[in-house]
Amino acid sequence: MLDAGKTETLLEVNNIEVIYNHVILVLKGVSLNVPKGGITALLGGNGAGKTTTLKAISNLLHSERGEVTKGSIHYRGEKVQNLDPSALVKKGVIQVMEGRHCFEHLTVEENLLTGAYTRTDKGQVAADLDMVYAYFPRLKERRKSQAGYTSGGEQQMCAIGRALMSKPETILLDEPSMGLAPQLVEQIFEIVKAVNEKEGVTFLLAEQNTNVALRYAHYGYILESGRVVMDGPAKELRENPDVKEFYLGMSDEGRKSFRDVRSYRRRKRWLA
Repeated sequence: MLDAGKTETLLEVNNIEVIYNHVILVLKGVSLNVPKGGITALLGGNGAGKTTTLKAISNLLHSERGEVTKGSIHYRGEKVQNLDPSALVKKGVIQVMEGRHCFEHLTVEENLLTGAYTRTDKGQVAADLDMVYAYFPRLKERRKSQAGYTSGGEQQMCAIGRALMSKPETILLDEPSMGLAPQLVEQIFEIVKAVNEKEGVTFLLAEQNTNVALRYAHYGYILESGRVVMDGPAKELRENPDVKEFYLGMSDEGRKSFRDVRSYRRRKRWLA
């Protein structure tokens, strides 16, 4: 179990605001810390600002006419929000995009090897490919298949494996459970846990599936409407009555649908 009090902060986001098209304010003062060697979850519903936060960190906003207009982002103590995305990759920060984004006409193995494109230690690449296949045996079985003809779960495995081939220190993982069956979701998160523990890779993952994310993460931040409304150790968030009611579907009266809770009541209770 990660001891947050004895680990260094690897990634620090300080009160950032993000605006799209010079008009639309999406993030409204988001702050978070990601400790080295941990799994940190960024939680919230669709449109809460999770993906925008990850893209602000990885400097991918400009392609969507977005920009960080206030605040700062530091990685290992260095201000990085103005770095070219490729420069951040060289520092060890890799983003696995929502929707996998595999190269459909390349084979699974060719997709994995694109992750090692910038590496110069070519002798180690083959060993790392074997390492990825050890975590994802299904990818080894499908290594000669075109990625576009593999299942959604296999493409998610391929996207994570491709990120691992770059020898990352930190992976920004966006919605890994999206579109996957529950059994596959558990398998993906078990692999994330194993990679974190055995390879020492730090994860910041954005996820709508609060239940599974809080079972695997060490710490969590909950976003609503571009703001952090609650944060804490994952175990404490799992036991929080508001989190149980609004995100885990449980209340003192038993199971409760998220749709049954009026949004104004939710905002009032979060911000009280």
